[in-house]
Amino acid sequence: MNKSADHSAIATVPLWINGKAQAATSTRSADVTNPATGKVTRRVPLANAADIEAAVASAKRAFPAWRDTPPLRRARILMKFRELLVAHHEELARLVTDEHGKTLPDAMGSVQRGIEVVEFMTGIPQLLKGEHSPDVGTGVDTHSLRQPLGVCTGITPFNFPVMVPLWMFPVAIACGNTFVLKPSEKVPSASMLMAELLREAGLPDGVLNVVHGDKEAVDALLHHPDVKAVSFVGSTPIAKYIYETCAQEGKRVQALGGAKNHAVVLADADLDFAADALIGAAYGSAGERCMAISAVVAVDEVADQLVAKLKAAAEKLKIGSGHDKGTDMGPVISRVHRDKISGYVDQGVAAGAKLVLDGRGHQVPGHEDGFFIGASLFDGVRTDMSIYRDEIFGPVLVVLRVKSLDEAIAMINANPFANGTAVFTRSGGAARRFEREIEVGMVGINVPIPVPIAFYSFGGWRNSLFGDQHVHGPEGVRFYTRGKVVTTRWPDDKALPAGFNMPTLG
Repeated sequence: MNKSADHSAIATVPLWINGKAQAATSTRSADVTNPATGKVTRRVPLANAADIEAAVASAKRAFPAWRDTPPLRRARILMKFRELLVAHHEELARLVTDEHGKTLPDAMGSVQRGIEVVEFMTGIPQLLKGEHSPDVGTGVDTHSLRQPLGVCTGITPFNFPVMVPLWMFPVAIACGNTFVLKPSEKVPSASMLMAELLREAGLPDGVLNVVHGDKEAVDALLHHPDVKAVSFVGSTPIAKYIYETCAQEGKRVQALGGAKNHAVVLADADLDFAADALIGAAYGSAGERCMAISAVVAVDEVADQLVAKLKAAAEKLKIGSGHDKGTDMGPVISRVHRDKISGYVDQGVAAGAKLVLDGRGHQVPGHEDGFFIGASLFDGVRTDMSIYRDEIFGPVLVVLRVKSLDEAIAMINANPFANGTAVFTRSGGAARRFEREIEVGMVGINVPIPVPIAFYSFGGWRNSLFGDQHVHGPEGVRFYTRGKVVTTRWPDDKALPAGFNMPTLG
């Protein structure tokens, strides 16, 4: 909380409970800051247990009627919601740029990726179809169905205020659940607009609720007996905490954690293409993406030429406000995070890595109080260095040198993170081997950020995911439903008498 900020003329973002905006009962609040200017633009309440109870109770009351609403009617509401998202596409993106800092084109793209999940979920009648097997025994049929869980919750990160919530609540409510969304308190406004648009689309009151807050709100959701499932995207330590807590509480959980995404560049790669792709993947959104490429593995003789191309491209990046045309990279989320990133650059230098490009101390004229940092590039990095081991979540790209594809694959498979990876090559054989042997959840072949489209599921391996199901796509539908199998016999005069043995249906 920023106690020094003048709050006299600053609006407070409300909660969204039972279909309307309402004030929190909590007296605690936090500042929402524009990262490009450093100025406080809004206040956000930090919900307490009573606020969480009100949101969950609203969702619980709405569940029976929503569960019994035919999937086709749910789909029609999502169709209208999708139309409204398209109509408000730029407004949502501008809220993202205001509160996160990423460039407006980047924000527009992230909103579009969220809209695509809503489009996929308009097919929920098809996605919920079960199986039917007639005559599994004499006069016996078996069929399966998928049913909603109840009240679900989503805890989402600051870096994608529209896209990641849209990975969660449209999937959950399409399946017949009700939902409590806890967005990052740093970026609350887009979630409120989406709640309003869903009400306009015809969503019944209480099906979607939005609460803001910190650990107190999160813990209240994790321990609430009426919350049946929890979805989370954030850092690995918090993902692990949420996973363990939900397991103890008997809740279904998908907790997506951090990343250290590698891109392997082989000697036969198109280096100009690879360098351009890697610059966007490393420094886009100021590196604040769980799918950002933060480690380049240069194989054999390719390293010197690749590092030179990366440096030349990174030096040309235009850094400024995300609202300014032509900006390539905006600020990071906070002053504290900017200083943390600078500290990692200090550590890399102290550990003996070669600092090819130094982004520390970068100033943007007219935005001296903004949270800006330039692009940093390291060469000669070892796997024991903190700039390699840790998820920096900022515009710092490190280059490691290896002798072979074997060595590159072994390095990536030894890393505790396993979210995304990529290989740049012209060799189909090398690419095929890479995709089969690499132990990472999402793989790109000459694609640096292989985020799956909406009808595939998003998720990593190892410390990048805690839980059994990935988000959105088919696995998202499975996560937000549970299966049931029904075996049916309609007795007639020839019915078999009851027995005390294990029944067989043959």
